[in-house]
Amino acid sequence: MDIRNLRTPALVLDIDVYEKNAEIMKSFLTGSKMKLRPHYKSHKCTAIAHRQIGAGAKGICCAKLGEAEDLANAGIEDILIANQITERNKVAQVAHLAKCCYLTVCVDSKENIADLDAAAAFEGSRIHCLVEYEIGMERCGVSTEDEFYALARQIEGCPHLIFEGVQAYAGHLSHEADYDKRKAESEKVEKRLWQLLGYMEEKGLTVREVSGVSTGTIQFRPKDTVYTEAQSGSYIFMDAAYGALNLKFENSLFVLSTVMSRNENYVSADAGRKSVSVDQAMPVIRDCPDVPVDVSEEHITVAAKKYPAVVGDRIFIIPGHCCTTVNLHDFIYFISGDKVIDRVPITSRGKSF
Repeated sequence: MDIRNLRTPALVLDIDVYEKNAEIMKSFLTGSKMKLRPHYKSHKCTAIAHRQIGAGAKGICCAKLGEAEDLANAGIEDILIANQITERNKVAQVAHLAKCCYLTVCVDSKENIADLDAAAAFEGSRIHCLVEYEIGMERCGVSTEDEFYALARQIEGCPHLIFEGVQAYAGHLSHEADYDKRKAESEKVEKRLWQLLGYMEEKGLTVREVSGVSTGTIQFRPKDTVYTEAQSGSYIFMDAAYGALNLKFENSLFVLSTVMSRNENYVSADAGRKSVSVDQAMPVIRDCPDVPVDVSEEHITVAAKKYPAVVGDRIFIIPGHCCTTVNLHDFIYFISGDKVIDRVPITSRGKSF
């Protein structure tokens, strides 16, 4: 089908650019000990998760238990929930899910560790755990080596839990616009994590995994990096927010929209905030990226004198934030050139639990 026959607004993925982005990511990892564990929150689509596994990813990470359940039900066998799961009913579900796949969760409290072990004992499962280390996000995790060691030792003493290593996602650096600052701060994180591993080695505990790394910081990881897993997610899509960083990845994800009105002042198209998110940056029209846009509930509008489009024209909109834009749609249309080659569901749309 020709893309001109799609009903708009529609979420479209240029599969050829997607594959180029995947190759660029592979080049960053080649020669290092890092394995790719791409983040599901960016695409929420099990079809894309299987593509990533098929291309060599070791597993998938996600943000929510509901996403992990969708991944397991789709046959993904190695899943990291890169968050703390603390509600008792959810802890019970984690313990059950751990019977279905190699499941890892993040922890940062002794009470949560005890709850996970008790639930896994009841289910007869084993849950793998990463202790989250606070490296600047000021969100979750323990802040000192002693606190980290205490939780790791507690996990080692739990018969139904397995200590895997460190969760160290420096998300606060992902969109840092100052290149030199982003690089310098990334190097500080690297140094601090090596110090933590040295401390743990002195204490006699083995750290198998150090998981983290974002699309915006992958380029700063040396080949002998402390990290063993890269949780990058947006690299396959890109968006206007990441576009400001001049990364090597290209835009592959767009909201296809139709011009519905033109007068002497404005050109308006049919994609508004219900189909393209604005939480990290304003969206951008691919063919005139320097023209400011106004986005209301159902429309995107530009100044007529700066954009020559006429009623009926199709326009490609680069989302301000790819992850939250995906969560607004039921399907992604895979396109190559002007042709639609597939339509896949956003499996975990709305899974915020």
